[in-house]
Amino acid sequence: MSRIERSQQMALVRSKNTKPEMLVRRLVHGMGYRYRLHQADLPGRPDLVFRSQRKVVFIHGCFWHGHKCKLGRMPKSRLEYWKPKIKGNKERDARTLRRLRSMRWRALVLWECQLKDLDAVSRLISDKICGQPELRRPRCYAQHGHCRLTSTLAQRCQTWQSKS
Repeated sequence: MSRIERSQQMALVRSKNTKPEMLVRRLVHGMGYRYRLHQADLPGRPDLVFRSQRKVVFIHGCFWHGHKCKLGRMPKSRLEYWKPKIKGNKERDARTLRRLRSMRWRALVLWECQLKDLDAVSRLISDKICGQPELRRPRCYAQHGHCRLTSTLAQRCQTWQSKS
């Protein structure tokens, strides 16, 4: 691939509304949580913001943020460019998390590779957003068909309906 073709391809990479982000947004909305998107007044412009709880969610691509998994592998070409680029991204991520903590916000980082198991992600989100999932149940939209993302979510919705 030529430099021009590579440049054109890289220009198509988005920072907002990526497939992993959209998947998490649909999951969280289906669980009944409401959130704001990409709030500019917070460090790092978090992907999801739960203002009333002072919690944020970042959805990181494994490649771009240097995750130690199969998806986060280093490219074989132009290492002189990619090593400092990914290292800088990781340092910026750490600074962002420190700044959020100093502002008394809590952050959850979800990695692209984690999204293969939506049941685990939904449990993690429920635990981190609510803190006590058995005390604060999200609204259920099962009667309208919005909770069909995973089998566990559908089962939870049925359980929550029967308890209400």
